[in-house]
This record gives sequence, C-alpha cells and structure tokens, in this order.
Amino acid sequence: MELPRIVLVGAGVLNALGEICIELGFKRALIVSGRKTFKVAGERAVEILKRSGLEVEATSALKADLDTVHRVAGEASSMGAEVVIGVGGGRVIDVAKMAAARSRIDFISAPTTASHDGIASSLASIKGLGRPYSVKAVAPIAVVADSEVIASAPYRLTASGCGDVIAKVVAVRDWRLAHEVNGEYYGEYAASLALMSSNLVMRSSELIREGEEEGIRTLIEALVSCGVAMSIAGSSRPCSGSEHLFSHALDLIAPRPALHGEQCGVGTIMMAKLHGLNWMEIRERLRAVGAPTTAEELGIEPRYIVEALVRARWIRPGRYTILNEVKLTSEEAKSLAEECGVI
Repeated sequence: MELPRIVLVGAGVLNALGEICIELGFKRALIVSGRKTFKVAGERAVEILKRSGLEVEATSALKADLDTVHRVAGEASSMGAEVVIGVGGGRVIDVAKMAAARSRIDFISAPTTASHDGIASSLASIKGLGRPYSVKAVAPIAVVADSEVIASAPYRLTASGCGDVIAKVVAVRDWRLAHEVNGEYYGEYAASLALMSSNLVMRSSELIREGEEEGIRTLIEALVSCGVAMSIAGSSRPCSGSEHLFSHALDLIAPRPALHGEQCGVGTIMMAKLHGLNWMEIRERLRAVGAPTTAEELGIEPRYIVEALVRARWIRPGRYTILNEVKLTSEEAKSLAEECGVI
C-alpha cells in the first residue's frame, strides 16, 4: 500500500514546498511543468526550492507519452535528482509520476488544476503503452494542492474534476457487482472512501460552482481521497468502472474527445440508470456544478456516444462491470442515451 506521507490543501500552501522537501530529506529536485503552468506556479516553485537551499532544475512535459517520460527520467538521472515534482495539470502529473517510477525515486504532486483524481494516485495515463487506461506508476510521497492556484484555473477543469469524483458512485457499484458475480476482492473501506468523496462533491455542487474556497477545498480533498482509496485497494477499482470504460472508448473513436472527467460524468448518468440508481439526481448534480450532461455539451456527435456504449465493455476485458451484464446492442445503446437525455 502506497500512501502520501504529507498532504497539504489550502490557500498559499505552495509556499511550504521547500519545507516539505527538507523534512523529507531531499537535496536535489527536478520540477516538471507545462508552458502555462510553469508561469502559473512552476517558476515560483523553483524559486521556493532554491531559497530553501535545494539544487533545482526544471523541465517541461508538453505531451503525456513514453518519449516524454524517458526524456524526463533521463534528466532526473543526469542531475542526480532525489525527487520529481509535478507542478501542473493531469498530463504533467502523469509524466512526473511515471518518470519518478522509472527512475526509482520519489514523486511530489503539486497540481494546478482539480480536473481528475490522478493528483494523489499511483496510476498514470501515458500514450504509447498500448492501452487507453491508466497503468501503475508511483504514488506521491507528498501532495501540495494550493487552492488559490487551482481556483485560478479555467472553471471547465474544475467541473471536469467534479464529474470524475461523482463517477465513483457507479465505479463502486461495478466493483461490488464484480465481487458478487466473480468473487473479486472488494474492500469496504476503500469503497466507502470513494463513495464519501462522491457524495460530498454532490452535496457541495453549488459552493463549487460559485468558486467558494470551501467548495474548491472539498473538491481537492475528494480527489486526494479517491487517490488514497485506490492505493488502499491496490487498484483503480473503487474509482474506475463502466463510466470510465465509456470515456476510454470515446477517447479512441471520437475525433475530438472532451475532458476525461466530463466524459466520465456523462457516462455515470447512463451507467447509473443501468444499475437502477437515481440517475436523474446525478444528472442534476452535474448540471448544478456546470459539468456537461449531453453529447452536445461534450461537443461529440451522438453516433460516437452510441458506439462508445457498445464498445466500452471490450476496452478492458478483465474488468467486470454492469456492461458485462447487459451487453448493449447499438439499438439498446441508442435508447439508453435517449432516455437519459444524453442524445
């Protein structure tokens, strides 16, 4: 079980990054960021570490692919880095944690957005690995989530994070189904943690939409908790079910996929209906937080929604979900999407 030793969430906590590195015994750090996120927080992170007496270098991650991972891992090795610090969004965090895993050194997560639950998990989504879903990397030894930085990001990213967290209500139900049908391991504690995160975000939807500090902090803490739930479970099971398979299928077939959490949110509406859950309430909570609930709002043609519903169960054959029970045909998938108001 890999869990963060330090989690800081709140306004201005990025300023504690140097103290955290010293506390953890690091002397040399490689900061990974993006073009925009380096200006938003990466440059400041470099200065904070230098003032704390650390040897620091910075590099960029413009793509989340194997070439970038290999390059960043090589830079970490060349400078003798003891920790890789990801300062950015999902792409940056994924590259940083995978590069740290390849280099066998520690990883610190300093997200600049709250767009998905990868900020505190050991899983990374990297292109070039031959699979559309996340793979094992390394969990962060520390998470430093500055709510001021995150609140300044485009709101669409925050709404996407809400969609990813709300999706756990379906993911946990799929996990329980796999346990009941196939005897798969089901961890009550990890499942409860993921469900609690989903429920808290749904209850806080108005506060999040209004940009209140309390609401943004709740979302960040929920995303961190989801990462912890996956670490406890030893897999992504408590946080990734049929709704994620639907999103992965869209990533493969749609000409211009939407954000991961946006697609998961829409998938959750339809999968909740298949499970017999209160899908209308889920849809209302997504609307309240400003997340998409239709194909039109995703910017994806209805035919791709239908095709993704049919193809989703084949994305990850070893992951048993409600889609293995219903085995949707194209006609049934179209009817489901229409009944839920997605198309």
